[in-house]
Amino acid sequence: MKAKRVISASSSRFAAQLFNIITVVALSISLTALLLGKLLASQEIGFLPFVLSLPPVMLWLGASIFVYAGIAHHPNPRTVHFNKWAGYRFYGVMGSLMVIGPAIYGLLDGWQGLMLVLGLAVLIIVPWALFDIYKAAREPWQDMTIEVAINE
Repeated sequence: MKAKRVISASSSRFAAQLFNIITVVALSISLTALLLGKLLASQEIGFLPFVLSLPPVMLWLGASIFVYAGIAHHPNPRTVHFNKWAGYRFYGVMGSLMVIGPAIYGLLDGWQGLMLVLGLAVLIIVPWALFDIYKAAREPWQDMTIEVAINE
């Protein structure tokens, strides 16, 4: 037996924006924590900026897999499209920084090197993510009716 379910336009739009929204928040928190850690750190605890800035990005890196997978099977193809490109952008930049990040970090060393690596990630990902959030908001979303199997 099948039942009809309605997926609202606002739900589809929010799902299309979700990966980008959380990515912008996680990177902003990480960058803010890095700068705050530098302000609070003295010479004795020079690792504080690193310790404060890493958890938001690492937590989002792990959680993003579940968010991405959850949205990847959305019935609206436009929602899947926005999610796909948000994932390409985030995972591509983060994967690239895993490879070239140590060399970039080595240029300046210490918190400045970390600022350069994190700053590159923010400069590449955040403007595109904000543009995608804007594009998804301007899209003409419509309610969808789908049939769902009911297990009795």
